[in-house]
Amino acid sequence: MPTPWEVTNSVLVVGLGNPGSRYRGTRHNMGFEVADALASDLGIVFSRKYHGLLGSGRLGTCMIDVLLPQTFMNESGLAVAEFVRYHPIDYPAGLIVIHDELDLEPGVVRVKSGGGLAGHNGLKSIAHLLGTQNFLRIRVGIGRPSGRSSVVDFVLSRPGSEDRIELDLAVRRGVDAIRDIIEVGPDRAMTEYNQRIR
Repeated sequence: MPTPWEVTNSVLVVGLGNPGSRYRGTRHNMGFEVADALASDLGIVFSRKYHGLLGSGRLGTCMIDVLLPQTFMNESGLAVAEFVRYHPIDYPAGLIVIHDELDLEPGVVRVKSGGGLAGHNGLKSIAHLLGTQNFLRIRVGIGRPSGRSSVVDFVLSRPGSEDRIELDLAVRRGVDAIRDIIEVGPDRAMTEYNQRIR
């Protein structure tokens, strides 16, 4: 019997972040950075649609839609829900959400299917409006603030030079993880990326 992945021939890739130059390059925008890099690799051009920036392309035989919500993070689900209203998707493999992850060291990339939302407002918004947490995630580690520093200030700030080097590498790892999910399936991708040091 075919798995859900084997009958999925289209994927929605959602990069999470906050819109505008004020937030460009901040830790909270790692989802945007990975999705942008994927779009650049595939020659995808964005246009405004569904409360976001949307573009389409192909990877092999798979149709890929890349969506960057242009609401603020805590309303990211508006764009995703609007897309899904007109383009039904297969869960979990038909939806890949890329987001920053406090519980991973800077530059670490992991692949996850379903499960908890780790207090991430973008994930919570998507899960609430879709009525499911059963989707794939690319988790991009940004680390945690030191001492008593505010988590909010930390995620909305730009990383220092050492962390920036690791995060730039993570962008490429994130793109490779998406390619692997599509080319070899999420189970093998999770096994590969979740055993890595980085």
